[in-house]
Amino acid sequence: MATESFHALPELAQQLRAELEQRKCVLLYAYNGTGKTRLSMAFRDLGRVVNDDGETTQRDTLYFNAYTEDLFSWDNDLENERQQLLELNDDSKFFNGLQELEMEVKIGKYLERYADFSFYIDYDRKAPDTAANDEERALPPAVMFFRDRDQNGDPIPIKVSRGEENIFIWSFFLAIVQLVIDGAEAYKWVKYVYIDDPISSLDDNNAVMVAHHLAQMLTASPQKVRAVISTHHVLFFNVLCNELKKPRKYFLTRDARSGGYLVSETDSTPFLYHLSSLVDLHEAASSGALYTHHFNMMRRVMEQTACFFGYAKWEECIKPEADDPNQTGYKRVIDLMSHGDYSLYEPREMMPENKERFGRALRQFINNHPFSPTLFGGTP
Repeated sequence: MATESFHALPELAQQLRAELEQRKCVLLYAYNGTGKTRLSMAFRDLGRVVNDDGETTQRDTLYFNAYTEDLFSWDNDLENERQQLLELNDDSKFFNGLQELEMEVKIGKYLERYADFSFYIDYDRKAPDTAANDEERALPPAVMFFRDRDQNGDPIPIKVSRGEENIFIWSFFLAIVQLVIDGAEAYKWVKYVYIDDPISSLDDNNAVMVAHHLAQMLTASPQKVRAVISTHHVLFFNVLCNELKKPRKYFLTRDARSGGYLVSETDSTPFLYHLSSLVDLHEAASSGALYTHHFNMMRRVMEQTACFFGYAKWEECIKPEADDPNQTGYKRVIDLMSHGDYSLYEPREMMPENKERFGRALRQFINNHPFSPTLFGGTP
């Protein structure tokens, strides 16, 4: 399949399941807002059986996405402001056998790779006013985070940052995946692992580490564990592409004409997302079909290129031609046009003068960096 169109996400989810009969891993790159999270749920639903009472009686997919993160919520102790706890929604099968499987040790093994804080899971919480009642006022399990201890040796509770919270939840998930790989009875039902964007709020260094560790785990796992990983993060995607053994690699986009979805193999188009975007921009400039959101795309490509070459600022990618009357205005134009409310799904065509500015900036960018001419068949 070089490029294939799908009318709806369940059709694409079915195709991914078929792919996993032959492949151990499928990687999907897609922009935010394309439907990655909804695709992960459509994939899950194809392996899910629900009875007449709405209860799930059978499942086959362990997934990590925005819904997984919602299984954790903060109790900020607003009355006393002494102890902030991250509560676990233990109604979810995600937490099967949590205490019996000694999850603290397993989670800690992964967490120490990324963070410098410790944690403790309280499984026997009771509401303060009814601590003697074992049933009515039991509270859900919760995680207490700490870095230091007081003079009595008791942990001093802290509230971790959003990025630290995300990395804890990710470590929690990795510990469960390891249980799946090890054949733990509580997770025997897992046939597929679906991971959607596990790196929100992480810096690039942690993004590389997360991708590397995930690739190590999946590469070492038995053949029966199959995985789909979707992301909008370029660096994360490319590390996985390089470190996993022969994954299927796709670029997922919306089809503006049909309202469906297009899936392209990245082996038959430019391998890196920002190169693929650059080709799209070149084609749009060549055809004259330029919309305001293309400024946002061009800025993103320049940011990635600046990171690669070690430029201090992305605008260093712009090197105006000697006869260009707009020597200093490109940064301002790109800044203004890429920060407006310009939606990919409600495109606004550029005014003629902006098309001319965009075309010149893109041509200068391509001509002044060592991109292969074969990507464009010439210059815009």
